[in-house]
Amino acid sequence: MTSADETPVRVGVFGLLGSGNLGNDGSLEAVLGYLRAEQPEAVVDAFCGGPEVVATRYRIPAARLHWYRGEYRTASRAGAIAAKGLGKLVDAVRTAAWVRRHDVVIVPGMGVLEATLPLRPWGFPYALLLLCASGRLFGTRVALVGVGAAAIGDRPTRTLVRWSARLATYRSYRDALSRDAMRAMGVDTARDEVHPDLAFALPAPRASGPDRLSAPPGRVCVGVMAFHGGNDDRARADEIHRRYLDGTTRFVRALVEDGRPVRLLTGDEVDRPVVAAILDAVDSPLVTAAEAASLADLMKEMAAADTVVATRYHNLVCALKVGTPTLALSYAAKSDVLMAQMGLGAYCHPAREVDGDRLLEQFRALEKRSAELRQTLTERNLVAAGQLDHQFTALTAALFPAADHAHALREAP
Repeated sequence: MTSADETPVRVGVFGLLGSGNLGNDGSLEAVLGYLRAEQPEAVVDAFCGGPEVVATRYRIPAARLHWYRGEYRTASRAGAIAAKGLGKLVDAVRTAAWVRRHDVVIVPGMGVLEATLPLRPWGFPYALLLLCASGRLFGTRVALVGVGAAAIGDRPTRTLVRWSARLATYRSYRDALSRDAMRAMGVDTARDEVHPDLAFALPAPRASGPDRLSAPPGRVCVGVMAFHGGNDDRARADEIHRRYLDGTTRFVRALVEDGRPVRLLTGDEVDRPVVAAILDAVDSPLVTAAEAASLADLMKEMAAADTVVATRYHNLVCALKVGTPTLALSYAAKSDVLMAQMGLGAYCHPAREVDGDRLLEQFRALEKRSAELRQTLTERNLVAAGQLDHQFTALTAALFPAADHAHALREAP
């Protein structure tokens, strides 16, 4: 408890939160759960992409990350270009003013130090640099917690990301690949730790609960994505997307021909056209689509399935978390690393080159080992839970030293 003459610690959360990406919001939910358990007196608010959603869903005050509402739309007219440029200046002032009001700012998970999907340097990388530089200027502790990172080829983006990481007070990563990437980009990572993705800290539904009992026998969840390649694939984006959609559609059609019910899932609002295209191409009552509004919704769907095939990183996390045998349509090395960590490294298929026949062959091999893999996932999830306990202990020591000291005194014999 905070005594009457103490000021509650002021904590901000920062990122593309409430913008339609379920993985980002799940990372926020995990951090809010930690704060409410370990720092219940903290005053928490957000600086984020979707403030209305965050304020309503998580019951914390929230402000818009960008002054210019068209920040992530391509500007072609002179007025839009001028407004976007002005927005950069306004955002520098707004971000500094917001950071100054806080003792601690947490960036919860997300791939904030990578460009595995199309990314412009003056979008979120610029916003992240403003945050970390403001933290150094005003003495606010900025923590990049359980974030994803990858080597970045584009020089401006790489420079902004590198300096953001250097200026942060605390860094931890969701896999060793991310830490290695930051080291390769010139960041001293000697004191940085690696822990499982924050979403593994979320509660999981019981696989034997009513949701599983009500699911059709043999159901397969297929998590799809509006995949167009990465930051270096812009010239081939349409071709990559067409091949991904065609291969995934052929796979769903093959499942239906085997009499398997298929449940289509998304992880971001931008994925909905992919679902619509598959439903149109595979006209069958066996194919349905879920309306998932959170990672909890995704986990309920996946716990009710026999098997999951998914593309988005946090679709994979959810499936693995609930212990359902999973095959990854992998679009980046982070997916391969995640699958290997959870004991399913053999079940990855490239999203850029989806081969319907080969995918079906891998799927059948996966299902033959279903019971064995469920046991493996149970064991790996126990390990992940322990590692995340350590993550939150380390975070308390780094960001809330007074609280950590008080806790140590209470625990002393």
